[in-house]
Amino acid sequence: MARPLSTNKKIIVAAALDLLAQNGLRGMSIRSVARALGLAPNAMYSYFVDREQLEAAVAAEVAARLHILLLEACARKTSEASIRSLAEAYLHFAKEQHLLYEALVVPRPASGEDAIVPERLWLFFVDQVRRIAGEAKSREAAVALWAFLHGIAALQSAQAFNQEKPVSSFEFGLSAWIEAAKSARHLDPTSCRTETPRPKVALRRHKVSRKAREMS
Repeated sequence: MARPLSTNKKIIVAAALDLLAQNGLRGMSIRSVARALGLAPNAMYSYFVDREQLEAAVAAEVAARLHILLLEACARKTSEASIRSLAEAYLHFAKEQHLLYEALVVPRPASGEDAIVPERLWLFFVDQVRRIAGEAKSREAAVALWAFLHGIAALQSAQAFNQEKPVSSFEFGLSAWIEAAKSARHLDPTSCRTETPRPKVALRRHKVSRKAREMS
């Protein structure tokens, strides 16, 4: 089957996002995306050399969407309020878009277009953590917070919370992290200034496909 003239990388990624939202990573493949677009599988290789490259492109789109949500959640907030809003927005995304969320754990390429957006999301995450934890321990604290949120998201997805394992554990863990981050800041001689809310700035939105926007 000849490749339609309208086919391009964005259209393919949008179709892959559709399949990901319906079936998760296991249901998304070069063949399944080609079938959804009415293409011969060989036509896909003009844009993606293998499944891993397709997954990386999809992961970049998912990261862009999450980045926008976190930017909006953290706008005009003090450091602690920003972290709490970021954590809540992250878990809301993981719950409401749990199949898309799977793509966030796809290994990121070392370089190239599909490495830029996930890196931008990570740097934003570190920047929010730096505001409360200081510069010296910002990356360690960011990894600890991300690991905590990812763990809660995994338990949430598995419906593991119950009377014996209360969902209030999230608040307990987040509060413990915040206290530890504040302690790290007090020990950092470069982070002695008083925290004030950041002014609201225009959000620089990553360009996503029309289909990806409709799925939000």
